[in-house]
Amino acid sequence: QVQLVESGGGLVQPGGSLRLSCVVSGSIFSIGAMGWYRQAPGKQRELVAAITSGGSTNYTDSVKGRFTISRDTAKNTVYLQMNSLKPEDTAVYYCNADVWSSRWWSEAYWGQGTQVTVSS
Repeated sequence: QVQLVESGGGLVQPGGSLRLSCVVSGSIFSIGAMGWYRQAPGKQRELVAAITSGGSTNYTDSVKGRFTISRDTAKNTVYLQMNSLKPEDTAVYYCNADVWSSRWWSEAYWGQGTQVTVSS
């Protein structure tokens, strides 16, 4: 079994920063792409940022220049550094990872989510 555990969410004032972490544990042969999604109340879940196993990244337009996704392969961990936070960044943030349990089988897993609230 595979688990994704997020941490680092909380309440922050506009203009502040937070760093989210997501640790993948369990039956892991390798990890492919990893990403962060968010879902605000009444809205669909959206991709915020993603990073491939090779380190290529992409971001949704609204966070470009403010958020940075990175990963530590040795620790099976993905991070999301969020700077210059805005009230519209308020959402539950979910980690997603494409986990290979063997050379022939992969499956996408989700974390439980961590709340980020940007408010004065």
